[in-house]
Formats: sequence, structure tokens, C-alpha cells
Amino acid sequence: MGQVSRPAAGVHAGLPEALRAGSGDPAQTWTSAPRERGVTLLEALIVVALIGMMAGLSYPAISSGLDTLRLRSTSDAIVSFLNIALDHADRRQQAVEVIISPGENILLSRTADLGFSRVLDIPPQLRIVSIQPALPAMADPDEPRRFLLYPGGSVPRIAIEISTLQGRRRLVSVDPVTGSPRAEVVQ
Repeated sequence: MGQVSRPAAGVHAGLPEALRAGSGDPAQTWTSAPRERGVTLLEALIVVALIGMMAGLSYPAISSGLDTLRLRSTSDAIVSFLNIALDHADRRQQAVEVIISPGENILLSRTADLGFSRVLDIPPQLRIVSIQPALPAMADPDEPRRFLLYPGGSVPRIAIEISTLQGRRRLVSVDPVTGSPRAEVVQ
């Protein structure tokens, strides 16, 4: 085998003494003194303050978006709830009672024999504002309203208005002609 040549008296032989004083780490050989690595307390505080400011500025937009999403998904759940009750009355040929309770913030549908019973809890961030057709002025608005869905009969005109705590509203109504519920934004 061939001979291995060795470098002359040290790798740093041609470098000035100040540059040779490093620790042997290639990243530190070109500095005159070893430098400690890390983050200072001031740098960490600045980063935390910037993150806090960004979170504070974006929180209202995010919470507003979540409220809108919650309102839309709840109105879609009410549409589905009413569709299931209407479909059950039509297919099973049974009368279905739909109870809407603004005080308890729930919807309930059931048959007389209790073979069919469904409950829809409205999230606490939303509330049932009104139910149409309106009751006389003397009636308690938190009193549960009852509607009967007859098999083969005409569908009652039901409208449920829900609202977020910030005042955004959606109306879920059943069209008596087509018998299908739909949701729309209330301005």
C-alpha cells in the first residue's frame, strides 16, 4: 500500500496566533474569542410580545368566524331535524308532534306511541329568538310551542329564528306549499 502523507507541523501553521486560539471548532476558528450561543431574555420577551399582539388582533375575527359557523351549522341541524320529523310523518303514516321550547333552548319531535322521539339541543352560545306564527301579545314567549305534522295533511307554516349572543340571526322556516324546510340569513 501507498504511504499516507501527514501535514506539516500543525494544520494552523500558517495562521496568526489570534486565529489559532479557537477551541478547534471550525465555526469558532475565525473569531478571536469563543462566543456563547443562545437567546437572550430580551429577545425572548420581544418574540412573546409579538405573538401576544398577533393573537390579540386576530381574536375578534376568529371568534366572529366561529360564531357564524356555529349559527350556520345549528340552522342546518334544525333543517335536518324538521326534515326527519316531516319524513317520519309521511313514510310511517303517524302524526308527529314538534315541540319548540325557547326557554329550554331545545326542539323535540315525537309520536304518540313514543316509537319515534328526537331531541335537538341548541348550543348555549345561540338562542331561539322567536317562533312563527306569533302568539298573541299576552302569551309568554318562553312557553313551548307545539305543532302537529299529520300524514298526508298540509304542513303547518313553522319558522324558528335563532341568534348568536352578538346579534347575528338566521331563520329556519317550513314552506307549507312544498313542505320542505330551509334556512336563510335575517338582515
